[in-house]
Amino acid sequence: MAVSRRSGSRRTPSDVQAAWLRRGLDQAGGKLPLFDERGQRVKKPTVDACLKAGWAERWFHNPLKPDWLVCRLTDAGRDALTTPEPDNAEVDDDARQGALI
Repeated sequence: MAVSRRSGSRRTPSDVQAAWLRRGLDQAGGKLPLFDERGQRVKKPTVDACLKAGWAERWFHNPLKPDWLVCRLTDAGRDALTTPEPDNAEVDDDARQGALI
């Protein structure tokens, strides 16, 4: 199992990233698709951002198509899909209370 590499400021995937990652939830080994629901190749920036955030990892090298990244969902990716991001109002209230103490 790869170590989660959660870099960057986003704690949750964008809508496009989450849609791609969700497709790995029901696949054997968490395999992520190379193509979207319309048969179009998943955009490289989407894949790269998910890899950088640690939500996906390279699974294996495809010798027939070496430029295709075969990826799978990581535990961090599953967590990012199921853990809600804190509400900004709650964060602001916590910050104000901390400032008052």
